[in-house]
Amino acid sequence: MARICELTGKRPMKGSIIWRSGKAKKAGGIGTHVTAITKRKFRVNLQRVKAVMPNGEVRYVRVAASALKKGLVTKAPKRTWKKDEAKKA
Repeated sequence: MARICELTGKRPMKGSIIWRSGKAKKAGGIGTHVTAITKRKFRVNLQRVKAVMPNGEVRYVRVAASALKKGLVTKAPKRTWKKDEAKKA
């Protein structure tokens, strides 16, 4: 399953880790130098949330945490009925 937010379309981004050595000039050294650059990925903080869709159906969606903070998701209401009651009716 792809790590993509269903609402915002956010996906993992490529980046790099930059290794530096030496002492900064501010701290009294001769300056820092880049010794290695390694590839890495910035992954999306996906959460699996039970949400109400625009057509009214309730289902689980994989949404970025930033979308939850912005209030783009309307969470489904908590269930009040019990399983035993549903079987009797």
